[in-house]
Amino acid sequence: MLAGYETLITTIALGAILAYSFHVVLMAGQLSLGQAGFASLAAYTSTLVVPTEPIAGSISPVIVGLPVGALVGAAAAFVVGLPVLRLRGVFLAIATIAFGEMVRVLINNAEWTNGAIGVRVEKWVTFDFAWIIVAVLAYLFWRLGPSRSGRAFAAVREDELAAGSMGVDVVRTRMASFIASGAIAGVYGVLFAYFFGRITPATFDFSLTVNGLVTAVLGGYLVFFGPVLGAGFLTAVPEIQKALGLEAGWIHPLITGVLLLAVILFLPGGLSTLFSRLRRAPARPGPDYAPLDALDPLPDPGTRIAAVTGLAKSYGAVDAVRGVDLEIRSGEVLGIIGPNGAGKTTLVNMISGLEPPTAGEGEILGVPLGARPHRFAQAGVSRTFQHSKLFERLTVLDNVLVGTHVVSRSTYLRRLAWLPSARRDERRALALAWAQLERVGLADRAGLRPGALSYGDRRRLEIARALAAHPTLLILDEPAAGMNHVEAAELASLIRGLADDGVTVLFIEHNVKMVLEACTRLVVLDFGEVIAQGEPREVASDPRVIEAYLGTEAEAHEESEHV
Repeated sequence: MLAGYETLITTIALGAILAYSFHVVLMAGQLSLGQAGFASLAAYTSTLVVPTEPIAGSISPVIVGLPVGALVGAAAAFVVGLPVLRLRGVFLAIATIAFGEMVRVLINNAEWTNGAIGVRVEKWVTFDFAWIIVAVLAYLFWRLGPSRSGRAFAAVREDELAAGSMGVDVVRTRMASFIASGAIAGVYGVLFAYFFGRITPATFDFSLTVNGLVTAVLGGYLVFFGPVLGAGFLTAVPEIQKALGLEAGWIHPLITGVLLLAVILFLPGGLSTLFSRLRRAPARPGPDYAPLDALDPLPDPGTRIAAVTGLAKSYGAVDAVRGVDLEIRSGEVLGIIGPNGAGKTTLVNMISGLEPPTAGEGEILGVPLGARPHRFAQAGVSRTFQHSKLFERLTVLDNVLVGTHVVSRSTYLRRLAWLPSARRDERRALALAWAQLERVGLADRAGLRPGALSYGDRRRLEIARALAAHPTLLILDEPAAGMNHVEAAELASLIRGLADDGVTVLFIEHNVKMVLEACTRLVVLDFGEVIAQGEPREVASDPRVIEAYLGTEAEAHEESEHV
């Protein structure tokens, strides 16, 4: 019975392999559509190296072509990725489509490919061989998901800016997913050639890309077996249609389109979303996992950790920050206040690497100004944002686990080999994440999505994620926004506790009472310039500060009396 369905079963396997080449870039939030080009280059190249006879009498010769195809696809993806990965969204899609069409035209006119006639080869690929490759790919993605590298992919997909501030090298992560996509597409090209026995330039046209993308989206990219689900579903539809006697040519695309639309509307994560909801949250590690034991000690109190001079940022004719000199020492709580538009967020964006300065020099924890955000994060700078940047499709716990990126070791390769050290490192990161959730009072919400949290809890989650990086310098951009006076008082207490633990805190806040309670030093900005700095109460009574920010002298005195 199975023999009559071998072609169908193998077609499902090939569809799943092609979908995995889209799956890996979708995991990193990229819309790359150049897989047909990678597959065709690999398929034609493999015909030059694959033997015409079985190896050792019984081994399929395709075993020689697979690594060659993967290497050709990966190399092509790397070369293409260097210029095109600067693009995002639809522009990246258009650029990669253009690459695929260029390859098709090249192959169609090259002599060694036999032009439009194509190349005939032996049919060496069987259904069991194809499914072994599917199983290998599924295993690779299964072990990737809960690893440090898998969390980096998810963070880049959700929000590149937040991922970079957590220490994820966004450029390297995007390139890694692009190269992996090229390698998998190359494997698909080789298998396709030696299953059907013939390849032509028309084999790898744009319709192949569309089919692979639809399969990946339908199956879903949040769970490792999504491509298999998508391939099986789309291949089963025409078979069911035939069984029902519905063989009109227009019925299949109609049914497929309706089903795809339904999935996009009601299951945005694809069919695999139904299974992802069944995944249990990782259990809290036992007391034998001490989260802070393996972390580097923080600098001694009073050590200079950052210094900038003449720092400036201009947007055209607008000077957002002008000539700021600032020094930060470990263990202090430095508040930055000022009226709206004073340049506060721009200043901390430059300090954390999100904005390159127009002028000025200095370094933060040994990293020069103007470096990329992940370098500041790796040095010990962690931050929250004025408008929360949480990873909405990850759980509360997974959000905080991303924060451990800079203080945990890569585990993916060790997870593939089931080495005990990988489990130990993952458990240590998990213990650190749980410790920070408990610190901010969100441990009981670990399995929820951020969208289920109140505004104040979302702010606390972002702080927990930043603390999971074990920062030397913690930057908080309006952390009390949206909190009531009780929550703000608790946050002020948390900030003072962090300083007692040796964490240096720099925060922007409009809640003057909280600032005066929590800060050991205050800097006031107005029109991008520092107009006062020093001990909080002295600064609060400065006439220039009162005029620029605090209002009348009587109002400022009243604010101070509330402390």
